[in-house]
Amino acid sequence: MMNLIKENVKNLTSLWRIVGDRVHAYTRGDDFDISAITDSEWPNRLWFHHDINERSLKAAKESLLSVSTNLIVPYWDIYQSRSYEFLESNGFEKLFEQVGMSLALTQAYETIGTLQIEKVTSKKTALVWDELFKQAFNYRIHHDLLMSSYMDIDYLIAYHNKQPVGTAILHHSKEAVIGVHAMGIIPEMRRKGFAEQMMLNLLGKATEQGFKYATLQASDLGKGLYLKLGFEEQFIMKNYVLQHPM
Repeated sequence: MMNLIKENVKNLTSLWRIVGDRVHAYTRGDDFDISAITDSEWPNRLWFHHDINERSLKAAKESLLSVSTNLIVPYWDIYQSRSYEFLESNGFEKLFEQVGMSLALTQAYETIGTLQIEKVTSKKTALVWDELFKQAFNYRIHHDLLMSSYMDIDYLIAYHNKQPVGTAILHHSKEAVIGVHAMGIIPEMRRKGFAEQMMLNLLGKATEQGFKYATLQASDLGKGLYLKLGFEEQFIMKNYVLQHPM
C-alpha cells in the first residue's frame, strides 16, 4: 500500500529541489538538502532526510550560518518523537504551521462556475502569475524562477471573465500522486467561491490524467475547504527559522 505521508513530503521536497536545481541553487547533503536562491523568498529551504538528531542539527546550523539567505527549516511530525525540541532549544523559532493532507481520487469532479485555468508558458504569463501570487500570499515567487522551471512544473493562472484572480502549482514526483501547491485567490476576489471552483477544476484534470491521489499542505485559511472536498489530515508541518546571533 502506498505511504501517502511519505509521498506528500516527497512531492513537496521534489518541488523545492527542482526549482533550486534549475537556477544552480540546490545542494544535496548526507543528512539534509538545501535550496537557497539569492534575492528570493522561495523555495529557500533546508530540509532533513530523516528525523533530527544532535549531529545532523549541528551540521545544519553550520550550513545555515554560512549562507546569506534566510532559510526556512520544515519539520514533519511523522517520526513518533519530539525531536522538534532539538530545534526549539537550539535557537530556532517556529514561524508557522501547515497541515499535510491527501485525497484519494476515486470519483469524477464536476467543474463548476466560470473559471478558466491556463498554464504559464511565457514571460508575459509568468509576470502575471508573479503579481497574483504576491497579492494572494504577501511574498514573492519571482517570474524568473517560473521561466527556468515551467517545463517541469505546472504554474497555473485562474481567470474569471478573462480577469486573472488566482494561482496554483501542480507538481508530480510519482506517477500516481499529484501535489497541489500555492493555490491562492487575490484578496479582492475572495468569498466568491473561486477557491472551491479552482480546486474542483484541478482535481478534475488530475483525475482525467490518471492520478490516483492528490496531496497538499494547508494553511488554517484553506484547511476548511479541503476538508469539505474530502481531503484527510495526515501530519503537522512546523516551519522554523534560525535566529542568527546579534
